This record gives sequence, C-alpha cells and structure tokens, in this order.
Amino acid sequence: MMTDARGMSLITASSSTGGVYTINVWGLTITILLVAIAAGISSAMKLGIAKSMLWATIRSLFQLLAMGYIINIVIKMNSPWLVLVLLIVMIAAAVQITLSRADNIPRGLIPPVLMTLAISVLIVVSVVTELVIRPTPWYSPQVLIPMAGMMLGNLVAALAVAMSRFFSDMEARRHEIEAYLSLGASPFEAAKPSILAAIKLGLIPTIAQLASSGVVLIPGMMAGQIMAGGDPLEAAEYQFVVLAALSAITMLGDALITLLLYQRCFTELGQYISPRTR
Repeated sequence: MMTDARGMSLITASSSTGGVYTINVWGLTITILLVAIAAGISSAMKLGIAKSMLWATIRSLFQLLAMGYIINIVIKMNSPWLVLVLLIVMIAAAVQITLSRADNIPRGLIPPVLMTLAISVLIVVSVVTELVIRPTPWYSPQVLIPMAGMMLGNLVAALAVAMSRFFSDMEARRHEIEAYLSLGASPFEAAKPSILAAIKLGLIPTIAQLASSGVVLIPGMMAGQIMAGGDPLEAAEYQFVVLAALSAITMLGDALITLLLYQRCFTELGQYISPRTR
C-alpha cells in the first residue's frame, strides 16, 4: 500500500484480488495537481493553453468516470441491445468529434464520416472479437465496448488528419488537376495524388506507434493490464492485437473516407470545383 506524508492511502493493493491496485480520490487529486503544475508552467511561458489544459483534464476525468459507470451497468445487465445502443452513441459522438477536429473542410460531411466510422468499426471489431478473442457471449460488453472505443479513438484522429490534408492538397493542386482533366484523365486519376497523400499522412502516427511499441514504449492497454495485476505476456499479446487492428482500421477508414470525398470536388460532368463552393 502506498501512502502520502500524512498516512493517507493513495493506491491500495488487495491481496485477495491478486495484487490489483485501486486508485482513490486522493490519487486522482494528486494527478490533477500534476496537470495544474504543468498548466502553471505553460501560463508562465505565455503559451496560452493553461485554461484549455485544465478544462480538458477535468472534462476527461468526468467523462471517463461516467463511461466507467455506464459500462459497469451494461456489463451487469449483459444485454446485446444495450451494447448496440452504446456503440451507436459512441459512433455518433465520434462523428461530431471528427468533424470538429478537421480543419478547413466543407459542410455536409456527416453522412460520409458516419458511413466510414460505422463500416470500419463493424468490420475490424467483428473480426478481432469474434475470430481472435472469441468472447462468450459473442456480444460480451467487457470486450466489445473497450475494443470499439479504442478503434474509434484512433480512427477519429486519423480521419480528421486525412480529411484536412485531402481538401487542402486538392486546393493546392487545383491547376494541376485541371490540366489532368483537360488531357482526358478521369476525376479519380486527377485526385489520386491527393488521395494517396491524405491516406499516408493519416497512417503515419499509427505506424510509428506500432513500430516503437515494446522497445521505446509500453502502450496504455498493456501497461494498464500489468499495473492491474495481469500477466505481462498475456498483456503483450492483447496489446499486439489492438495495435495491429488499429493499423488495419486506420488504413480502411482513411481509404474509405477519401474515396467518398473526392467526388465532392468534381461536377457531374467531371469538372473540378472547390468543395467549399458546393
């Protein structure tokens, strides 16, 4: 058991649970104070992010605790319909977050983003849970919901980057695209360099994480399982499955969203038009 200077327990270990460590309110408070110190340093350096750092920290704490409470209820009720409802809510929230993170994108992108998130998560999460992990029952909330959450979290960031890069690259290549079209190229052939650039940029962080895991860093899921008393080798296997799935869903999502979006840059007659004017 770890204690502070006054003897108050910050983290407790239970021998009856095989060394599982629990964090109490004092541990959470000290963690928030660490962020407050970092915010104070940023304020002294006049970075202008102190308030947003503190607000994001507090919001993250309440959101995570609320999600933990909800997942606990869903696990206890063990209903496939509740799991489905929660997944739909998570995907809907992911659409809003994706659109808010992307820069300089046109309006009206909710349908393609929703389609991309739903299809990508359905395919990858179904394969991983049903063919690799194989929980019982198949809709096991403690497997399906965390897996979908990790996939969505990574895909949201990747899609935002890919969309921003795609539209900015299309605008920068406007004259080149018009030249391609005048020489008889199809809209897809003219947009292909921007599509490839967007997909590549969206994949870079995921590939870098996959390549450095285990040597430079121990990713969050593996570290969490080990700290919670899990077997390190089993935690490593789970982490590899997650990282590989993240790479697959990022590639699938980036490819799908760019293929859905490039058509917005062309008229029905195949002429280039800025998507922001449509």
